[in-house]
Amino acid sequence: MSKPIIRILDNLEQVASSAVDEFVARAQRAIEHHGRFTVALSGGSTPKTMHTVLAERCVENPTLVDWSRVQVFFGDERHVPPDHPDSNYGMARDTLLSKVPIPPANVHRMRCENPDAAKAAAEYDRELIASFQLQGEDHLPSFDLIFLGMGPDGHTASLFPGTDAVQETKKRVVANWVPKMKTWRVTFTRPVINNAKCVMPMICGKDKAAPLREVMGEGDPDKYPIKYVQPTHGELVWIVDKTAAAGLSKGP
Repeated sequence: MSKPIIRILDNLEQVASSAVDEFVARAQRAIEHHGRFTVALSGGSTPKTMHTVLAERCVENPTLVDWSRVQVFFGDERHVPPDHPDSNYGMARDTLLSKVPIPPANVHRMRCENPDAAKAAAEYDRELIASFQLQGEDHLPSFDLIFLGMGPDGHTASLFPGTDAVQETKKRVVANWVPKMKTWRVTFTRPVINNAKCVMPMICGKDKAAPLREVMGEGDPDKYPIKYVQPTHGELVWIVDKTAAAGLSKGP
């Protein structure tokens, strides 16, 4: 594992812009190298801003990204239909996917309108098997880029502290019951996240400062699940604003 990169920027807009730079550069390299770009998007306010900036740049320059060769996935999803306000897919559709010329077949959403979250997770696992031509239960997809966020409780994707999915290391996609929210989520597991060529957490806001200091220090990964994000052979690039990074200089 290479040493993590921590990029500290002034504000949300700069974080979003930096993430877009990475998306574009990595998409161009991946398409040139192996003919397609596989990316997993994240929910949340920072990704929402990133999507908006990316869409604006692609409207201004239609050749910036060859969307016919981009395959979009989602690292997690709320257990709601796609038109629900809480849907990660719905947010991405409204802010990005409906504004760029990506073929509908290239967008792989988690079908969480299914009342059985476990069945939705199993269906998405089959989607990964087909898209990445996985040959066995222990084979993992290798995404070119996975975007992540972090909650004030240190969760990432839908790996919440104290939940079963945090300790799951065999399956690729699981349904995860989150007691404090009294709801199911569907999420990638740690092995899928850590098998990516690049994992990119985008973190903004003063409510993230205390947990981020713990994550970058000696914090317990069971308390702060994002600490388990340690790519086995890829890059880990943190893009953080100054308010979220406020405690780092005081830490280890």
